[in-house]
Amino acid sequence: MSLLRDVRAVRAGWRWGGVRPATWAAAAPGLPEPSTNLDWARQEPIRSLRWALQRGLAVPFARAVTGLHVEGADWLRDQERPVLLVSNHVSHADTVVLLAALPDRARERTVVGAAADYFYGRPWLGRVVSLWLNTFPFARHGGAQAVLHSSSQLLKSGWNLLIYPEGTRSLDGRMGEFLPGVGHLANETRSPVVPMHVRGTHRVMPKGRRFFMPAPVDVRIGRPLERRQGEGSRAFTRRVEDAVRDLGRGSDEPRVVGDWIERWRASAHPRRASAR
Repeated sequence: MSLLRDVRAVRAGWRWGGVRPATWAAAAPGLPEPSTNLDWARQEPIRSLRWALQRGLAVPFARAVTGLHVEGADWLRDQERPVLLVSNHVSHADTVVLLAALPDRARERTVVGAAADYFYGRPWLGRVVSLWLNTFPFARHGGAQAVLHSSSQLLKSGWNLLIYPEGTRSLDGRMGEFLPGVGHLANETRSPVVPMHVRGTHRVMPKGRRFFMPAPVDVRIGRPLERRQGEGSRAFTRRVEDAVRDLGRGSDEPRVVGDWIERWRASAHPRRASAR
């Protein structure tokens, strides 16, 4: 009789057609599912469609609304090595504006790290921003190893990577401390880091607003930085952070914007000259 009662109890609690009793908690994987880097967004014909959307719509719109003024774009005009593009973050308009500030060739080869919890919680939104801005999910909280791995794979595959090392938008326009992932990525991939500073986008699209408002915006692009011999990841991250802050202060020091010889070499377009 005891065995019969046990069998009846099991039958009453078991969900037939499944593999767990109905009274158990919902099934969950023992390890989190690996995040995707959305390779489809970087393949044809999506690349050509995004090029048309950006060149024909997003870039002209951003420039018209903001009267965009850009300094230092020559650092990226003919760069061959993939680079980490690092900027402060004050608005959802930052990504559209920064992409518009890039030379055409650099923009086409740039992937944007987008907050996984904000943009990819809703699948349709994740697909839209991946198509339009060439984003991939960038976890702000936890999962750092997986994020660093997917980021390094993109850099090693020849893509530039635009990230916001503060981890979130600033509420008052002041820069927060950079997270150390920039230094780790630069160390792992040996990629140069290009500091950028955007000013004015908090008026274009402040936190909580869902549409653009006309306002002037300035973007400054600094001299590419590389890790020095024996420089640790955290120390390099601090140096990148200082460079972005200096750009925001309007510094014209050679360590921030390069000396006149470096700027001349960057603007000489050697690839085009040799083609002639």
